Amino acid sequence: MAFREINSKMVEATVMPGLRLFSQRGAMLAYKGEVSFTPNTSGGQGGLMSMIGRRVANEATPLMTVEGSGTVLFGHGGHHIQVIGLTGDTLYVEADRLLAFEGSLEQGTMFMGSQGGVMGMVRGQVTGQGLFTTTLKGHGSVAVMAHGGVLEIPITPQRPVHVDPQAYVAHHGDVRNKLSTALGWRDMVGRGSGEAFQLELSGSGAVYVQASEEKL
Repeated sequence: MAFREINSKMVEATVMPGLRLFSQRGAMLAYKGEVSFTPNTSGGQGGLMSMIGRRVANEATPLMTVEGSGTVLFGHGGHHIQVIGLTGDTLYVEADRLLAFEGSLEQGTMFMGSQGGVMGMVRGQVTGQGLFTTTLKGHGSVAVMAHGGVLEIPITPQRPVHVDPQAYVAHHGDVRNKLSTALGWRDMVGRGSGEAFQLELSGSGAVYVQASEEKL
């Protein structure tokens, strides 16, 4: 794993020749060794289509390509950082929550509605988050940002998990998502989110939930 958690708001990444990292612009705090940082114009392994998808999704978060030999400290805005290891599956995460990830991962974009019909559109309207989400697939590690700490909740076929959409950070595994309403439509007029909407995740995998509903 390329990332090592120094504390709740800072991670250290090992950079080696031939292995690149991608980070959010402005995330580098300090580095040692011969390390270069260059603006990324290809969108990681996803290439041009990934960048197009991100711009259509209004998720054109600038990325930096990190290469060389040394160590880098990453952090951003005092946010809590969670390191997630992938072993061949796909991580779904909002683009603005990505702090850094290994170049071995293939980056893409998914329309949230494709997993839950109207759910994607309602979620975008209610939470202010986009209809699209960034995907990272393969073997490697990802550092994501959140407010107030992160809890990993297992998802099993026998026990789906219900999450406040604004507390949602990311999920991975063979998981389906569906937005449900805990209140009648009349009761939800004027409500932002909270218990009025619940994001139901079912299948096998895990979901990461932040302690605060504050947006990044």
